[in-house]
Amino acid sequence: MALDEPKENDSVYDVNGFQFIMDKDFYEKAKPVKVDFLGYGFSISSNIQFGPTACSACGSASNTCG
Repeated sequence: MALDEPKENDSVYDVNGFQFIMDKDFYEKAKPVKVDFLGYGFSISSNIQFGPTACSACGSASNTCG
């Protein structure tokens, strides 16, 4: 997730005062997409399955970083 401006192939969603922008083609691959605000950051879940190296930055060998 990053700050961005909408582009031609993006969909824009306004949810509870937050604006989310997602590429339409990527959304078709990832849906359903759920974004939760945890008070200290966001949790994002989708239909995309990442392999064991997806979380190498956090040192986790599982499908989640946490």
